[in-house]
Amino acid sequence: MTSSPSRSEKLDLRLTPGAKQTLQRAAAAAQRSVSEFVLESALASAAETLADRQSFQLDGEQWQAFVAALDAPPRVHPRLVRLLQEPSVLERCVAEQPPAGGAG
Repeated sequence: MTSSPSRSEKLDLRLTPGAKQTLQRAAAAAQRSVSEFVLESALASAAETLADRQSFQLDGEQWQAFVAALDAPPRVHPRLVRLLQEPSVLERCVAEQPPAGGAG
């Protein structure tokens, strides 16, 4: 018999009465407590969200295409080049302000 780690951490959240009722109905349908249902659902969603950030698998052809894309020189994007050559919003604001101290 394996022992699972003790649950020592707590997570509090605020929700609308409608959201709570929905969770209670779903938990009852799954024959789980609301806590178990929410935890299992949240962990499943977290695993799905993190899956593509942890590892991915490619076949030989996909790997070659991936490596070629990494090795290729960057493409020139004329709109991006133009944007980076223009003064930023902050630079324009500073240029429009009168000098500090003023004439006196």
